[in-house]
Amino acid sequence: MANSVEIRNLDLSFGSVEVLKDLNLDVEQGEFLVLLGSSGCGKSTLLNCIAGLLEVTSGQMFIKGKNVTWAEPSERGIGMVFQSYALYPQMTVKGNLSFGLKNAKVPRIEIEERVARAAEILQIEPLLNRKPGALSGGQRQRVAIGRALVREVDVFLFDEPLSNLDAKLRVDLRVELKRLHNQLNNTMIYVTHDQVEAMTLADRIAVMKNGKIMQLGSPDEIYNKPKNLYVADFIGSPSMNFLEGQLEGGTFKKDGVVLPMTGYQYVNSSQVDDRPVTIGIRPEHVVTGELVAKAPVQSEVTVDLVEPMGSDTLVYATLDGTTFRIRMDGRAKVAKDETLTVGIDPARASLFDTKSEARL
Repeated sequence: MANSVEIRNLDLSFGSVEVLKDLNLDVEQGEFLVLLGSSGCGKSTLLNCIAGLLEVTSGQMFIKGKNVTWAEPSERGIGMVFQSYALYPQMTVKGNLSFGLKNAKVPRIEIEERVARAAEILQIEPLLNRKPGALSGGQRQRVAIGRALVREVDVFLFDEPLSNLDAKLRVDLRVELKRLHNQLNNTMIYVTHDQVEAMTLADRIAVMKNGKIMQLGSPDEIYNKPKNLYVADFIGSPSMNFLEGQLEGGTFKKDGVVLPMTGYQYVNSSQVDDRPVTIGIRPEHVVTGELVAKAPVQSEVTVDLVEPMGSDTLVYATLDGTTFRIRMDGRAKVAKDETLTVGIDPARASLFDTKSEARL
């Protein structure tokens, strides 16, 4: 499949501070790519470079095969949606949607058609004659998306568009965005620090840290086979349980914890030598109750804290002196200071070299 956006050896520095470092990225035509990371990792900076809002220090960018490294934002064939709605308060919704098209001297009939189509897709037709002050946050963000939509561009850029909305609206609009992408099949690059947004929306996720892409892959790859310790810790809520120990003859050992790594798929078979390792086990992969007997490894933990969350119950326990989180069914009956027998399948775990932090 042809690439929609290509980034080659991109560097961006502010004085002596390197923000993006030798970054390479290919985004396929029609792909929904999410740039994910904590504050300051460079994800919004990268998006602004693609949009042409920041001048890069070195490297090149291509959109639909055209070198746009030094092109103006208006010449790049992009539509951008910001975290703040950035609507003109004195204009109606219709005025906000058509303003950019009028400036671009698009014929009036075509403007009407594009606005009508965007309003239909985003279900904001009854709002066209209202001003932004009379709209809810979700409605305003729909209008902001519509303003990008009417441009009929190849690439849409979203910079944390849902972060100003309340929890329910975020979920509703997230579903709308997914539906919108399925309907339009345009390339979309989306910035967020919210891993749930990333996992639910993305075809692929680029997890960023310190201006570099730590892992680029599908949500399934990122979640089940994190490339390094940072990605493993960042993805998942609550995050993965980590135990530092030693790999000896294909068995993980840490004081009283012994886990034969039977069934574990190593990245490279030559890595199965003895070394200090960190094992990661997701809270939802720890089994309790009747399923323990079927698990390859059983162990006992002491319950420190219980968090009922409705559909789930999160249990914070202690395993061999280390905090160990377990996700249980919401109806599970468990109490503080209780001793629980848990089951672990090492084949579902992640193993990392303690020194390099890379997946084994």
